[in-house]
Amino acid sequence: MWIAGLCGIAVVAAAVVWGVMHLGQWLVVEDPLTTAYAIVVLSGKMPERAMEAARLYQRDFAARVWISLPTSPAAELEQMHIAFLGEEFYNEKVLMAEGVPSDAIRILEQPSVNTQEEVDEIARDCRSAGAHTVIIVTSKAHTRRVREIWKRRVGSDPRLIVRYTPDDSFDPAHWWRTSQDALDVVRETLGLANAWAGFPARPEPH
Repeated sequence: MWIAGLCGIAVVAAAVVWGVMHLGQWLVVEDPLTTAYAIVVLSGKMPERAMEAARLYQRDFAARVWISLPTSPAAELEQMHIAFLGEEFYNEKVLMAEGVPSDAIRILEQPSVNTQEEVDEIARDCRSAGAHTVIIVTSKAHTRRVREIWKRRVGSDPRLIVRYTPDDSFDPAHWWRTSQDALDVVRETLGLANAWAGFPARPEPH
């Protein structure tokens, strides 16, 4: 009897280890490309995301590129007469350097503190423009969470096409080998759990 119990524990332990080792690969998803109303650069991992958005623009998958506006200490620094150039400024410069004309670029108006707020604003702007398909460019480990948040917050219209940048250094098959990849996996797993639970963990007011 105890041998059977030990065997059962070993099987469960092996299954857990296998699942953990493959967690990085499970986080990475991507949708087939079709033409869309806009290509959106989510905040973070600069300049890779903007570079991939520029490549998609050059391949005529959309006529415009939107840039997410992250929250920043700009107002506080301005009170101290310190200029602050945010991530959106540099993403715009990267897009232009990669051949996207300035009149095709738009920085979203509302600062977003997390992916949920980014998704809400993108969907809201798409609906205001009568757009039914949008491409979102993010990092490999972040793709599944973006898709899940979109599914729960937006649904199927507008339709999401999620893409990751091939320049991303994230190694999904060996994510535990570097601290950055491990942090990405932990953050994305917790973010997915928050989405599945109905977003009980909310960002601080801003």
